Formats: sequence, structure tokens, C-alpha cells
Amino acid sequence: MTRRQSLLLLLAGMGSGLRSFAATRSLPELMEAAAQLIQKQVAAGTLTAAVLRIQRGAETVERAFGKAETPAAMFLLGSITKPFAAVAVMVLVDRGEVRLTDRVVKFIPEFSAGARSEITVAQLLAHTSGLPDQLGDNNALRARHATLAEFVRGTVRTPLLFAPGTKYHYQSMGILLAAEIVERVTKTALPEFLAQHVFSPLGMTRTVLGLGRFKRADMVPVQTEHAAPEAGAGDPKARDWDWNSDYWRNLAAPWGGAHSTAAELSIFLRSFLHPQGKVLREATARLMIQNHTPGLGVRRGLGFALGPAGFGKGCSEQAFGHSGSTGTLAWADPATDTTCVILTSLPSRISGETILHPVADLVSGG
Repeated sequence: MTRRQSLLLLLAGMGSGLRSFAATRSLPELMEAAAQLIQKQVAAGTLTAAVLRIQRGAETVERAFGKAETPAAMFLLGSITKPFAAVAVMVLVDRGEVRLTDRVVKFIPEFSAGARSEITVAQLLAHTSGLPDQLGDNNALRARHATLAEFVRGTVRTPLLFAPGTKYHYQSMGILLAAEIVERVTKTALPEFLAQHVFSPLGMTRTVLGLGRFKRADMVPVQTEHAAPEAGAGDPKARDWDWNSDYWRNLAAPWGGAHSTAAELSIFLRSFLHPQGKVLREATARLMIQNHTPGLGVRRGLGFALGPAGFGKGCSEQAFGHSGSTGTLAWADPATDTTCVILTSLPSRISGETILHPVADLVSGG
């Protein structure tokens, strides 16, 4: 088979035969093919910056594109932040200070009206609490530079969308309350707790919730002209609260305010592929990537999305990870011992179909 025929076969997506073929490709070959997809968007002026890192077993390839000067460039992760917050909760589960079956009201007493009193910690982490993704006045809150405490007060009062545990609905505000539990139990701000109990043990020295010791200039800017509605949708009037603003970069929102590198996200993912007890007990780590939403039409772990939907088409059902609306995607597949991290400056409203999913499909062999 010629190289041209191989490429055509890959792009055609011909089921299991294709996956077997893709699995035989070396990582440098995969990187070259993926780089062509990414570089095309850079050359067209659509994409400003990106980093791609692929690891299969002990072998790794990574490359920076556009204005990302090195593969160690730091990006705003968006919702890839959510698994970090979930791990913080699970550290407390391992300590016996929190149980997944505990009612949230045990830790946040004011969260008690009506069905709120029935919501469990597990439901916050699996997106089945009935809380909304964003508050109705999200943009107004951000425009006046509201604190996280104000977001918490709004979440405590906001109406539920459905009875807890009966449906799945992606909910950033549920992750906010999970983070609030960590802070109330430990008397420690979540950025500091994560730094001490998650990032440091894993050697993640360039990962931070908020900006921490870093400066905004250390981070790759987001192409906010393509931002999501809840992040200003590119409106010039939103510049003092959008993804690039000092306000947002410092807020440390537990649902979307972390910064990291492709290499360190790979370290994080691989701590679940091969748990070593540095952060969580092995059983706890494996519990987080099991399906906690059976019968609800979507497969979700605790803080993680589960494959294959949303990741590469060639991923197995064991795959887990998360995406971010800032233009990021990170997943791991135990079936092939592969991690793939794609960080871009282009919000996923555009990069999803043009970069993130085509590259993930290529890497996974889908």
C-alpha cells in the first residue's frame, strides 16, 4: 500500500480495519499528519496558537504551532478545570471527611430549600443535580466583577431544572458547589488546596487554578472574537470580564479558570491510567472514570466525560477526559495506553470541527 493510499484509507474512517491500521502508525507519523491539519489553520489565519502532545505508552511526541513559542506554553483550559475540582473532592473522600452519598446541605446548610436538600455530592460531580450550567445573570455577574462567593449565593438560590438524579444536564454551577464543599471542609482556598494536594504530588509545576504566581502575560491569549456567549461572545464591551481579562484569569473559577500545559495535562490523565497513590487511592482513581449516569443517555464519570463520544472516533468506551470551550481537548484511552492533549487559542465553537475533533479522530484511528 502506498503512502497516499494509506492516507486516503485513514481519512475514509473504515471501521475496525482503519483502527488497526492507525494503531500501527508510529507517533511521529501521527504527529506529521495531525500537524498538517493544525498548520493549515495557522496558515489561513484562523488559528493563532496551539500545542499538541500525544503519548502512547512510554513514547511521546509534542509540537507547538503559531505563536505558542514552545510546547510548554500555558493555556486557559476552560472546562478541563472541572476534573481538577472533582479530584479535590475525592481527596476528601479518601480522607473520610466527605462521602459521595452525603447531602450537599450537610456542608452548605443554606442549600436546603425544597429538593436541594436531596442533592448528593456524587450528583454534583456527575452533572445530575438539576442545577443549571450557568446562572441566568452570569454575564451581569461577570460584568460587575462578582466574586466566587456571589456566584455561590446565586447558585444556592437558583431554581432546579429537574428532580435530582433523574436526568443529566451539564452544570458548571454544580462543580462550583463541589469546590465550595472543599473550601468549607478544609478551610483552604481551592487554588492552594489543589497546588498542595494534587499538582505538587504529580510534579505539575506549571498548572494553576487562577494565575497564582504567574502573570497574564505568561499565558496564551484566547481568540475572544469567537468566545462563547457566557464569555462575552466577542463583544468589545466584554473585554474587562472575558477570558483574557485580569478579572477572569484571576477569578480561579473551579468550572473553567485553570491554566496548564499539554505535558502536565498528560501527566494528570496518566495518573488515572496508571494510579500510583500519589494523590488518590487506586480504587478512588478508578471510581472516577467509571460510568455514574447509567440509563440517563450519556456516560459520565465523576468530573470526567467518558468515551467514545466527544473524543476520537477510534476511542474505546474506556476512554475518559474533558474538553474546554476555550479551545481545548484532553483524553486518555486505557485500551491503547494513549493520551492526547490538544490546546488551542481558538474557542471550540470554531476549533471543535476544524481542529480538535479531526486531530483526535486521527490520533485515535477513527
